[in-house]
Amino acid sequence: MEKIGKYLYWVLLILMFVPFQLILGKSIISAPVALFLGLVFAFIFGIPYPKFNKKLSKYLLQASVVGLGFGMNLEKSLQSGAEGMIFTVASVIIVMVAGVFLGRVMRINDKTSYLISSGTAICGGSAIAAVGPVLKADQNEMAVSLGVIFILNAIALFIFPPMGHALGMTQHQFGTWAAIAIHDTSSVVGAGAAFDQMYFPGSNAACDLATLIKCTRALWIIPLAFFTMWFFRKDNRRDEGGNSKVSIPWFIFLFVAAMIFNTYVGTDTFRPVYDGLVTAAKQCLIAVLFAIGAGLSVKVIKQVGVKPLVQAVLLWVIIGAGSLAAILYLGV
Repeated sequence: MEKIGKYLYWVLLILMFVPFQLILGKSIISAPVALFLGLVFAFIFGIPYPKFNKKLSKYLLQASVVGLGFGMNLEKSLQSGAEGMIFTVASVIIVMVAGVFLGRVMRINDKTSYLISSGTAICGGSAIAAVGPVLKADQNEMAVSLGVIFILNAIALFIFPPMGHALGMTQHQFGTWAAIAIHDTSSVVGAGAAFDQMYFPGSNAACDLATLIKCTRALWIIPLAFFTMWFFRKDNRRDEGGNSKVSIPWFIFLFVAAMIFNTYVGTDTFRPVYDGLVTAAKQCLIAVLFAIGAGLSVKVIKQVGVKPLVQAVLLWVIIGAGSLAAILYLGV
């Protein structure tokens, strides 16, 4: 069974990179389908290559986000995302405060609670990976926090697009909501792409805006990491030089650079190149979502436990319902 799983993993992964849209004129493996295949595979065969699968989803996602930047106009994107910026600041602060409060009321380990709050407030696994070393979080605390966020990300990819459609959301509204209410960048981009594919074929508006706002939101990792150093200053991990280790999401700056190139550098001459990079990025996202699904094993779910999952769900409801109300009724 294990040997079959290893072979099947590679077969399915390779299929994710096949551009069926160009070959057959229609997409056979969409974002939700890729995630579903990954989930089914993980529950049947487990995770044959956990380290490789984790690195693949991480670095391929970053490359995909940068590639999507070559299809976005910087001036128009900044204009569209200006309102989202204010919304982002408010939501980050509210979620962090609510998360720490819930953690103490529910008597959850302080570090686990803080990591879950960070992942919910900013950008899921990336935020947890950034502040974890600063917190001096151990492997179990990291695993539980990442597991919780991972489970909710998988759920979000399935339920958000149909929910947005049922509520009659525009692409702009859905892109903003997904970027605020969904944790990881991969799931945000995947949900935006799925919403576009399902209900607005031929348009990438929701995905583009969701990506922009989420990348802007992800920059909050930097001030959060330095705040964490101060807040948990007694537990800071130090390197040999005595400095705290902070992971900065450099790919976000490359994403901005890609938008600048697309907006100001050879917009006519390099248009075929830029379009090709965007197409490749979208195809890579399919593989990313499969890898994410394939990483969610039964073991990961068992590690999570009840209290951290309840805390994460409550925070998700707060940010999801709050942002939805603001978008639909306050016109954010």
